Amino acid sequence: MFDEEERGPDEQLRLQFEAISQLPPEEKEIVKELLDGMIIRYQSRRWDTSRRQAG
Repeated sequence: MFDEEERGPDEQLRLQFEAISQLPPEEKEIVKELLDGMIIRYQSRRWDTSRRQAG
């Protein structure tokens, strides 16, 4: 359905993910929690903005 490049990270992020993959498991978990928090923050801002525009 999607080409491999369509859904994958851009080159800069791919290099960072490769570096993260070398971290110990507990460090990977910290990075994952930080990313999750940033994604949720971004999505909530987008949702709030679209809600304001619709109202």
